[in-house]
Amino acid sequence: MRKTTRTGYTDDHAASGVDAKLPALDTWPNQYPRDYEIVITIPEFTSICPKTGLPDFATLVVTYVPRKSCVELKSFKEYLLAYRNLGIFNENVVNKVLDDLVAALQPKRLTVRGEFTARGGIQTTVEAQHRRVP
Repeated sequence: MRKTTRTGYTDDHAASGVDAKLPALDTWPNQYPRDYEIVITIPEFTSICPKTGLPDFATLVVTYVPRKSCVELKSFKEYLLAYRNLGIFNENVVNKVLDDLVAALQPKRLTVRGEFTARGGIQTTVEAQHRRVP
């Protein structure tokens, strides 16, 4: 049986969306051996709260230093659009995007920051980082 908190949230709510199959992230070869930073801002990100079914809105900011590959932006846009109907908590969004980008790119470093719009007087910002060990 799944554990339930006093507010009715279950382990199933907490894990919702974490293992979702999303569109593939395409990459292209990095042309420069030196370190440089790429910043991608997504001001209209949306997903769904897995408990209430209400939409969550956020600005996602992805910052990374490529190693051998860069993310192809059209595939990244299609990947992000798949979250629009996905029930997933804010914390899981940020960590899943980070994990999926790290798997596709193997970057030197990568940060995903989600600034979620206030709901009920509470605004949430979640940030997750990956640093490649030499």
